Formats: sequence, structure tokens, C-alpha cells
Amino acid sequence: MTEQDEGAVVEVFPPVLSVVLPARNEAAAVGATVAAIRRLYPEAEVIVVDDGSSDATGQVAEAAGARVVTHPCSKGNGAAIKTGARAAKGAVMVFMDADGQHDPADIPRLLAKLDEGYDMVVGARDRASQASLGRRFANAFYNRLASYMTGHLVQDLTSGLRAVRADRFREFLYLLPNGFSYPTTSTMAFFRAGYGVAYVPIQAARRIGKSHIHLFKDGVRFLLIIFKIGTLYSPLKLFGPVALLLFTLATLWYGHTLLEDGRFTNMSALLYTGGVITFMMGLISEQITALMYKDKA
Repeated sequence: MTEQDEGAVVEVFPPVLSVVLPARNEAAAVGATVAAIRRLYPEAEVIVVDDGSSDATGQVAEAAGARVVTHPCSKGNGAAIKTGARAAKGAVMVFMDADGQHDPADIPRLLAKLDEGYDMVVGARDRASQASLGRRFANAFYNRLASYMTGHLVQDLTSGLRAVRADRFREFLYLLPNGFSYPTTSTMAFFRAGYGVAYVPIQAARRIGKSHIHLFKDGVRFLLIIFKIGTLYSPLKLFGPVALLLFTLATLWYGHTLLEDGRFTNMSALLYTGGVITFMMGLISEQITALMYKDKA
């Protein structure tokens, strides 16, 4: 890309690093966060996606030195991430919250790990950083379930602080939901595609202002998304245990009715049939998944 400068041709290169911050009603914290990023990386592109804020989030961010992209109405955290990813020009993108939870001083450690050859590096929060006991248990459950689905240790499935290679991340924009679960989807999609994912321990501060996450509603949504991505990642890990359970119940019921009445009942037939159908659905899903990811293996 070139520009004319008083008759001379000047080469203009896109920034190597883009920092994307989704923000909704974060006027109290976004200015300090942007300013801290600018001090660390003066040449970096800092993008704040103002997701339909009703306060001065956009103005504060712009005054601090960010490039502001505005949604006329709130579309969700994931939608803001997708907008920022499409607008970013850097070869490497860092995503972080604008509410003061994430410390920009952690960015260099994420980028150093990324330079070791990984495609995504996630800031893994310690236990003290969890907002509440309920959320701590929920995140532990999500991490264990995702680790089972992917076959990799998932240390923090829902952390919003991560550094990624831009071209890799954009491959999965179509999968990302508009709500609060883009970290879940992107992490599992990267594992499924065979991309390198690493973790760097961080401490997250208590957010400034009111949280937009509802524990029950968004918790159920996270769980559904894990299963949704699981069916894209390794369907038999979902369908297989269900089929095995149905076969086991059918056999136990058949054994019971055979001993008690000396016959094979309709319930046993129904359970066996359900097990076969579920297992076959898993096999078909595995073939579809293999075709979807054949160019990313």
C-alpha cells in the first residue's frame, strides 16, 4: 500500500498489532485501559467497539487514543468482537475487556508466548480472580467438559484476554455467537482445527461498573455452546456415551423381564433401537465434521 507525499511515494504498512476491546457502558474504565495500552504499544492499533452504549464510552475511548467503531444498538459481546476482528489491520490481534479486569501489562507475556509458534494464547485466571464462588464452580465445570471434548487441557475456557493470529481467528468468525461466549467457541474451534493453543497465568481485577453477564441465563448458554461446538469437534464423544447408556439400559431391562416374565419387551426394543440410531447419528456427524475441517487438519 502506498501514498503520495509531495511527489514521493511513501510505503505505508498496516500495524503489526491490533488490540480490540468490546465495550458497552464502560466510560468509567475504558479511558484508563486504552491509555495503558497506548503507553505500552504506541504504534499499535487500539480499536474500541462501542456496542450501543448509553454513556460516553465512545467519546472517552477516542479521547484516550483509540479508534472507535460504533454499533447503533447493542448486538452483544461476540458481535462486537467480530466487528473488531473485521476492522483490525494487524497480523496479530489481542482481545481484552474494557472494564478494568484485564491488565494491559499482561499483553507482552501473551505475545512472547505467541512468538513461540502458537496460534492462540489465552490468559488463564487464577482462583482468586473468579468473581464469585458460583462462577468459580461453573468455570471449573466448563473447563473439565471442554477438556473432555477436545482431548486437551483447557485451563480457562471463558477468559476474554487472548492473543491470536488474525488470519487463524477470522477462519471461525462464522461460528462465533453474538452473545458472551466467543471465548468458548474460539478456543474449541482452534483445538478442532489442530492449531496451537497455550495458556499464560494472569490475575484479573474486579470489574469497574456493573457486569452484563447473568449467571444462570448465560451459564446455560455457555453449556449449550460447548455441546454445539462439541458436535462440530468430536460428535462421537457426545453421541457415543448416550448410545452406550441406551444399550446398557436396554440390556438391563431385557435381563429383568427375561428373568421375571421370560420375554423380550417393547421397552427393550425401543431402547436398543434408540441406541443404534444415536450411534449412527454420531458416525454420520463424524464424517461431516471431517469434511468441514479437511483443509485445516
